[in-house]
Amino acid sequence: MTLLLAASEFSPLWIVVVFLAFLAMVLVAFFLQFGSLYVKALLSGCYVGITRIVGMKLRGVNPGVIIDSLIMAHKAGLQVKDDLLESHYMARGNVPNVVRAIIAAEKAGIELIYDRACAIDLAGRDVLDAVRTSVNPRVIECPAQGRTIDAVAKDGIQVKARARVTVRASLDRLVGGATEETVIARVGEGIVSAIGSALSYKDVLENPDTISKAVLKRGLDAGTAFDILSIDIADVDVGENVGAKLEADQAEADVRVARAKAEERRAMAAADVVVNQALVEENRAKVVLAEAEVPQAMAAAFRAGNMGIMDYYTMKNVEADTKMRQSISEPPKPPPVDH
Repeated sequence: MTLLLAASEFSPLWIVVVFLAFLAMVLVAFFLQFGSLYVKALLSGCYVGITRIVGMKLRGVNPGVIIDSLIMAHKAGLQVKDDLLESHYMARGNVPNVVRAIIAAEKAGIELIYDRACAIDLAGRDVLDAVRTSVNPRVIECPAQGRTIDAVAKDGIQVKARARVTVRASLDRLVGGATEETVIARVGEGIVSAIGSALSYKDVLENPDTISKAVLKRGLDAGTAFDILSIDIADVDVGENVGAKLEADQAEADVRVARAKAEERRAMAAADVVVNQALVEENRAKVVLAEAEVPQAMAAAFRAGNMGIMDYYTMKNVEADTKMRQSISEPPKPPPVDH
């Protein structure tokens, strides 16, 4: 009974102690999560209210990213509000990359406003890399390493070329501008056109700079995210004689056509021979039929008294004489050869 009374006397105190301990733990956790960011921003000269930091967390924004980016911008002398950084973060943008790009552009003397940097970042482009390319131009291999651009000069000789294109990013055209693949395709098309306009492959080998000059005049960087500074022909080589190969292929095709036509004429001639042989046989059959009617006609003439026996013998003598003359007129047959 005494112990129960003692526990009942001290129970409110234990409740207060436990509550204070829990409250202290909550305050420590709150300070570790939000207070450190508040103190960090305050000591860096960027005041951000504690309620503002808590609001960022509740809105699904990482306050550490916003505070670090705000401090980085402030130390670089940029006036950027935290709500703008927060809105870009909520749009799934890369806030630190945007701030670094603006700082790099300002140090390099390139005009890049915050809204444009955000637009470039949200378009899927690396805005910091674009700024670096604007300061330090990039060299693009055209085509890729190990490949060549093949074209044929007017004399039919194939020329293989490789070029290096020096480009600089244009921040004004970066949003909506064509990528490096378009630049490579246009430069390749220009090289093919320039080589195809050359009278001889020797002209290309002697003056390869004529290709780059002709390509640069075409303004291939229009509508792209880059400015083409120079196009340098890195390598030029001679390929096969395409003109001669095409002529040989054409001659072979002509031969095949001529053979086909000759075969067609031979087939038609053979068909004509067969037709003529059929006509000869038909005429022979008619002659045989006509000869078969001769004895019948002679018999009828005898019966009618239109022909006498002497007339018959005279006709037989004429036939014998005709056969003799035909046998005399025929050439002698060669003697048989003994094998």
